[in-house]
Amino acid sequence: MLRRPTINAVVAQPAQLAPGPAPKIALNDVNFFYGASQALFKVNLQIPANQVTAFIGPSGCGKSTLLRCLNRLNDLIEGARVEGKLLLDGMDMYGPHVDVTDLRKRVGMVFQKSNPFPKPIYDNVAYGPRLQGARDRSALDAIVEESLKGAGLWEEVKDRLHASALSLSGGQQQRLCIARALAVKPDILLMDEPCSALDPIATAKIEELLFDLKKELTVIIVTHNMQQAARVSDHTGFFLMGELVEFSDTKTIFTTPKDRRTEDYVTGRFG
Repeated sequence: MLRRPTINAVVAQPAQLAPGPAPKIALNDVNFFYGASQALFKVNLQIPANQVTAFIGPSGCGKSTLLRCLNRLNDLIEGARVEGKLLLDGMDMYGPHVDVTDLRKRVGMVFQKSNPFPKPIYDNVAYGPRLQGARDRSALDAIVEESLKGAGLWEEVKDRLHASALSLSGGQQQRLCIARALAVKPDILLMDEPCSALDPIATAKIEELLFDLKKELTVIIVTHNMQQAARVSDHTGFFLMGELVEFSDTKTIFTTPKDRRTEDYVTGRFG
């Protein structure tokens, strides 16, 4: 069970970005509970569109829990509940009239462990569009090609689209999962430790991909790898014991953080 930190965080007010376009996602006083156990405490956060935002912090600090709140995967956990406001383009994600299936189409997710379906590569990518009613073969062909190109995988698999997805390497399987998420044209892509099981070469390919992906959508990544967060993200939020301690542009977080706890974490004094 997480306990609320006894020291007040520096970010006592909602974490604000510099004046500019409206945020893609805005969180206002978000609390989250697993039954009687509270996992998130009054999280206030604004996430900009078409940028990469990283959540960092030690294990069990709430960053993956928050990520799953953003496409309501926590709805599947008995006894889980959320308080506060979570807004996507101004829409209350937990409003009574929200279609959760449509929400998850807009907010795609890639998990820590790659999970391709035991189907051909082509069918993995075409799965989502087919669920949405796409039947025209030429249209599906175009979606599959575009999605695999978007995931940086097309050149490696274009001649074996009907081979099993399970025949791919670990890094290729993870990029296939990204292609599968891209196939339904999400606005946001959530990535929960997507490189933790990959070798450095595969990790580098995923990181390079992020720079291209943010041209089309908003990316939020949870990572334990602070070097990775520093390399790929535009903004970073540091979480500790369920609380957002500090949120700012990534350079500030890693060079001149305002909170001593952030400094201690990014310099390796704990975590």
